[in-house]
Amino acid sequence: MSVSPPSAAAMPTAADIALAYHARTKHGLKRYAAGPETLDWDAQPNPFREFAGCARTELPLRSDRLAASFAEACQGVAEVQPLTIDGVALLLELSFGLSAWKEYGPDRWALRCNPSSGNLHPTEAYVIADNVPGLGDGLHHYVSRDHVLEFRCRRRTESAGEPRLWLGLSSIHWREAWKYGERAFRYCQLDLGHALGAISYAAAALGWSARAIDGLDSTALAALMGVDRADDFAGVEAEDADVLVAITPRLQDQPVRPGLPPPSTSADIWEGAANRLDRHPLYRWPVIAEVSAATTGTARDAVTTSLPCPARTPQSASRAAELILGRRSAQRFDARFTMSADTFHHLLDALLPRAAPPWNAWPFPAHLHPLLFVHRVDGLTPGLYALPRGSEAQSSLRRALRPDFDWQRVASAPAHLPLFHLLPTDSRGVIRTASCHQAIAGDGCFAVAMLAEFGPLVRDEPWRYRQLHWEAGLIGQVLYLEAEAAGLRGTGIGCYFDDSVHEMLGVAGDRLQTLYHFTVGRPLTDDRITTLPAYPGRTRDEAGLVP
Repeated sequence: MSVSPPSAAAMPTAADIALAYHARTKHGLKRYAAGPETLDWDAQPNPFREFAGCARTELPLRSDRLAASFAEACQGVAEVQPLTIDGVALLLELSFGLSAWKEYGPDRWALRCNPSSGNLHPTEAYVIADNVPGLGDGLHHYVSRDHVLEFRCRRRTESAGEPRLWLGLSSIHWREAWKYGERAFRYCQLDLGHALGAISYAAAALGWSARAIDGLDSTALAALMGVDRADDFAGVEAEDADVLVAITPRLQDQPVRPGLPPPSTSADIWEGAANRLDRHPLYRWPVIAEVSAATTGTARDAVTTSLPCPARTPQSASRAAELILGRRSAQRFDARFTMSADTFHHLLDALLPRAAPPWNAWPFPAHLHPLLFVHRVDGLTPGLYALPRGSEAQSSLRRALRPDFDWQRVASAPAHLPLFHLLPTDSRGVIRTASCHQAIAGDGCFAVAMLAEFGPLVRDEPWRYRQLHWEAGLIGQVLYLEAEAAGLRGTGIGCYFDDSVHEMLGVAGDRLQTLYHFTVGRPLTDDRITTLPAYPGRTRDEAGLVP
């Protein structure tokens, strides 16, 4: 007897796969998403990818010479630095470089400028250079551990004209899946959003503009980055090509419309084979490959939008490089500290889309809206608040959330800041429980649940599943650096009970989903942990500040 193949209508669509993945990887009070039953920390995968057989270029460490303030970077007015190998080295140092090594007993681990879930760092950075002085034309891979570039593809023909630069970002999903199992794909996408923010702030400190390129097909991007070369990745963990970012010096204080790099040709010279990161993986998570394949592509209607709001004046006078290198994730908070209302409003103001770093790097409409669990902010009643980040978001959120929310505008907030009070309550216990029982969610001054416009967008374009997580990570990166600038500290929270949060907010169905949690407060430090230089044996150039 023959068996008929399933009809096309019965086959799951890409959107079906993405939505099913999201549903199955939700944590709940009665069960967590599927993950490893045990971890062997002594056998943790190598956190650094390298390509054997490549020529390596050691980059200078110049962050001590960059005088631009964090305020100048955020306003997009920092002095424009030349686009040379020294500038590229600074860009990488401040976005993907190491910021320190930490030691506790026999354990030693690296911290990087771009934060990562579990400090596992699935994001890899590639440089595509075209006529950049001191840097060969072609494709380079950045090794943050050594602050070097590996020359992956050398162009035979020399380019001419103005120097051009792109950064390509990819993900090694196994780095996260090793610890987090099926939910790891979400964390890889959140990390990409943090990386985009790190690039934008670093570029702004150099007087440059960074912009994610929309409309680029995933297959073409993989070819540009060389991550589709099967022989170079034989028997090792694959990389997913995610996004290309154009880097351009500002011209008359306006960003240049980015173009695409030239594709490689048969005359170009490829070198290097990727190293294996985990020789004895204990688990397999095929659902990650499925959702990755289902969410490739690109958005077809990317449009930059901004709310009508004035330019910001950041409060910190710190050097941008110093603040970026000093960013840390808080491990514990002072549960007695109260934040000032001005600081709170200033942090939220930085989340509004506007034509300034880092939001000028994001060519898409705002689809995420923070719900704020306020614990201790001077002058604000403890409770739940909302920050709709789009012109139509308030009305759509009001229809979708609980009918008993009062939606009272916060009178003390700046007039342009759409901050609304929803419910007076002591939410410390409930958000702690909903955030996988983590004390940091209740001990900070406030916690955030980032609520995304979800189901209809993903059904229409499954690629949006990635993009929504990137936006959440970008919001998180803003909170990290703005908290540091205010003398505070933040922490991203990827573990939370999804539907428990939706239930407390009154969210039904999948039109809205929470994609990321975050919390901000005054940190408590552990003096038992020793901090060591990022690059032992190498000193950052202190020959004098560059204006």
